[in-house]
Amino acid sequence: MRVSFTVNGSRETVDGVWEGESLLYVLRERMGLPGSKNACEQGECGSCTVYLDGTPVCACLVAAGQAEGRRVRTVEGLAEGDRLAPIQQAFVDAGAVQCGFCTPGLLVQAHDLIERRPDPSDAEIREALAGNLCRCTGYEKILDAVRLAAARKAGT
Repeated sequence: MRVSFTVNGSRETVDGVWEGESLLYVLRERMGLPGSKNACEQGECGSCTVYLDGTPVCACLVAAGQAEGRRVRTVEGLAEGDRLAPIQQAFVDAGAVQCGFCTPGLLVQAHDLIERRPDPSDAEIREALAGNLCRCTGYEKILDAVRLAAARKAGT
């Protein structure tokens, strides 16, 4: 099967996709975009979160064929060229990255939150990130990073 969709602003076509192949597999293994991580393969951990037509989804639960004609934005697509997106830079500055396995999904979810709610409360941050599991940080530095990115966006 052939699947054509827009990835990080570029129109792409992938040939030889089998019916049960996940969007995550296509992105990582066929397109060389390893940012989204393959962890639970059940939509429970959030490591594979990408935008699909502007909505965060677990790429492990999306059949590649469902992306036909749609827009996908991965963690790689958050950056602007060689410049990190503000949320990515905030994760670095706040020390929110440890092993890095959960980071791509957290970045996409946090980016989405700040786009929707420029000044989120701690409760809103926790709710937005509830579907993303992290075993290293204890979450406090992640919360600090989201607060930092929101403050920078607000100019405070």
